[in-house]
Amino acid sequence: MTRLIDLSVTTRSTPSEATPVTVDLLDHRTGATVLGLTPEDFPDGMAISNETVTLTTHTGTHMDAPLHYGPLSGGSPAKSIDQVPLEWCHGPGVRLDVRDVPPGEGITTDHLEAAFKEAGHEPVPGDIALLWTGADRLWGGAEYLREFPGLTGEGTAYLVERGIRVIGIDAWGLDRPMHRMIEDYQHTGDNAHLWPAHIYGRTAEYLQLEKLAHLGDLPAATGFTICCFPVAVEGAGAGWTRVVALVEDAAP
Repeated sequence: MTRLIDLSVTTRSTPSEATPVTVDLLDHRTGATVLGLTPEDFPDGMAISNETVTLTTHTGTHMDAPLHYGPLSGGSPAKSIDQVPLEWCHGPGVRLDVRDVPPGEGITTDHLEAAFKEAGHEPVPGDIALLWTGADRLWGGAEYLREFPGLTGEGTAYLVERGIRVIGIDAWGLDRPMHRMIEDYQHTGDNAHLWPAHIYGRTAEYLQLEKLAHLGDLPAATGFTICCFPVAVEGAGAGWTRVVALVEDAAP
């Protein structure tokens, strides 16, 4: 029996979002007037509703496409979100437990190797790697924007060079918190501190899933399939994504 586990957050206005989200409702009665009719023209005195939503493509659980990282990836034009092959967005998942990495610090190659060892799994091409930081417990508050570890550039290369096309994280971003990267750059003058995981995508193309949730609900580190098809926004660097794990449970 296949069980579905939702690994997405609800898209809404919250202090956990860095940019505003607005939802303007056209209710059932008002909906009649935009059609040139009255509510009384419809059964039950109601037409149909609609919503106008204003948000960025990086709001809520979403997928970053190579175009987000730069105009080129591996020397070729970087793919926009509508150009991402759907085959990349469906595959075996592996949950990498990196909850011991402190907020603000980098998830290194050593952390990843230890997590793969703990999972009893060697990375193979087509795996979808999910970084389990535990930061989704902060979803709903402003601290969600600041209190999480992030993947290093070397860690990104380690995964992508092993054929992993999709890397997800249960935090606001894949890199370390913005304020930590900027502070380190200002203190050292070394721009390698700025978004190294993202910028690695200029070397080799890969996809990021940001703002995942409920990775702790997965029954094990492996043995499940991830579906993460993004909304195809033409020419955009990201798209909203409902991420779902498919778990095969034993028949009762």
